[in-house]
Amino acid sequence: MTAAGYINLIIAKYNYWIYIVLMCVGLWGMIVKRNLVKKIIGMNILQTAIILFYVSIATKKGAALPILAHHIGAHRTDPATIINPLPHVLMLTAIVVSVATLGVALALTINIYKRYGTLEEDEIHDLMRNA
Repeated sequence: MTAAGYINLIIAKYNYWIYIVLMCVGLWGMIVKRNLVKKIIGMNILQTAIILFYVSIATKKGAALPILAHHIGAHRTDPATIINPLPHVLMLTAIVVSVATLGVALALTINIYKRYGTLEEDEIHDLMRNA
């Protein structure tokens, strides 16, 4: 494959590159940052990138919705011409889990701040060792 072919392939799949960059930013935020709120934001970015990735790979160009207007026995539909709704339903569940995880993480962060007076990971470790 020529260099132009590789460039065309990269341009054709630009949305995947965006998701990869978002995943890397979220993972970087979770690993490198020492502030707990910044870690939570990184986790949320990573979760959102994964959800966007799954929704984008579950689409088909030119496919119809899986809602049949006629009775099932009277109308036969080719499965290759309809969109599979399962990935979208699973991602709705993932969004709910993401919101719940965010809420629990923020509640724990508030309790940590009330107890230790800081959200910096290193300071919290030092205070825990000295207590």
